[in-house]
Amino acid sequence: MKSRSGGPRPAMLLAVGWLLPGGGYLLLGRRRQFALFLAVVCAASVAGVLLQGSNLWPPAGDLQGLDGVSVLVARGGAIAKAMAGGPYLLALAAGYAQSYVAGCLHEYGTALLSVAGLLNLLALAGAWSRLHERENAQGARRA
Repeated sequence: MKSRSGGPRPAMLLAVGWLLPGGGYLLLGRRRQFALFLAVVCAASVAGVLLQGSNLWPPAGDLQGLDGVSVLVARGGAIAKAMAGGPYLLALAAGYAQSYVAGCLHEYGTALLSVAGLLNLLALAGAWSRLHERENAQGARRA
């Protein structure tokens, strides 16, 4: 699906970019950036799973007694992990559902899963920006 400017539609760019890390860059023809984000997000996701990082929404019982900011940070972390897109869905489909586990390695794994999601969000924002730069440049040429 192409927009009037000949590039991918913004909704398509966001959907593909979320499901396939860096996929927005692939739609824009920027294969190096696509490969880089795909490799880094997938590597961080795999490392996070191997280190038994938590990838579930924090249960209400774990949030009892925490102040509002701590609850917001815990829920924001869960959203960040989900932003990894395809690797996150693949881990859930494979039956990986890790909740809180005591220990240092678990914390590293949880941090890596969060980083994977935030890097994919960065790739989405970068592809979105490139798409709009391209559309603005084509609009300026027509005018």
